[in-house]
Amino acid sequence: MNAHLLPFLSLLLLLLSTTSAQLGVDHYRNTCPNVESIVHAAVKQKFEQTFTTAPGTLRLFFHDCFVRGCDASVILAFRNHSAEKDNPDDMSLAGDGFDTVIKAKAAVDRVAGCRNKVSCADILAMATRDVVSLSGGPYYRVELGRLDGRVSTKTSVRKHLPHPDFRVDQLKAMFAKHGLSLTDLIALSGAHTIGFSHCNRFNHRIHNFKSKNRIDPTMNVDYAMSLRKQCPKNVDPRTAITLDPTTPQRFDNMYYKNLQQGRGLLTSDQCLFTDTRTRHIVDYFAANNTAFKHAFVAAITKLGRVGVKTGKQGEIRRDCTAVN
Repeated sequence: MNAHLLPFLSLLLLLLSTTSAQLGVDHYRNTCPNVESIVHAAVKQKFEQTFTTAPGTLRLFFHDCFVRGCDASVILAFRNHSAEKDNPDDMSLAGDGFDTVIKAKAAVDRVAGCRNKVSCADILAMATRDVVSLSGGPYYRVELGRLDGRVSTKTSVRKHLPHPDFRVDQLKAMFAKHGLSLTDLIALSGAHTIGFSHCNRFNHRIHNFKSKNRIDPTMNVDYAMSLRKQCPKNVDPRTAITLDPTTPQRFDNMYYKNLQQGRGLLTSDQCLFTDTRTRHIVDYFAANNTAFKHAFVAAITKLGRVGVKTGKQGEIRRDCTAVN
């Protein structure tokens, strides 16, 4: 081999190395070996106080990773209200999600050897796994080693999060930007097996759709009439409705069974079944809860590698809401 090529090949290999190679399940083995049990205990306590902890934390992780990468930038708060969390698309994030991370961080820092050793980004990733597991979903090993980002801007959120009216092509393109496949997209959408949305995110489907009865024809009519009672035309738009009307507090594959029956709350949910390109995956997950859970673990692990900060790119925040 030409000796002159060696430096270039070395650089190429370095550039091709993925962020997952910089992460590892044993990252804190020598610095804070009990970090996972400490975080779990704090999350479990919060979960037992209010179930909103689960969907709130899970949604927080998703919103964080999709905007600037998994760097806890969504948790930063600025006095001039210019952070990610101040964007209208993030203002509906449940306070319980933020509180879960802050409480878990405090619990970790109370352990002398762990103080200021564990990033808020990693705590959010672990807390997400824990709320999924506590809700009846799979327990999985979390890759760790993320640093916290120093930048958070309201404008950076724009066009980086899925809209409730997105169709498959728009969803597919957005997820593909982060290296996530169509199967990953559908598996991660299954997180809507827990949680809620607000009336203003789907009211047009039950009141103002361009159809004879003003209801989206892809929606089950009985379901739509039930939603009309919960979300009348002049309702407070912040009124919350469960995304899974059947088992709203259990992490299972009922979300997909609901889609088969036209009981997807958002257009971005129901389109996964109405579109023939994705229906077979919905059907597969609806018939096989184990397959869904395996696919979800694979997808959320990939999501957790998006835009990871390492080295001089980030820091370990002393306070999750503020840059050091």
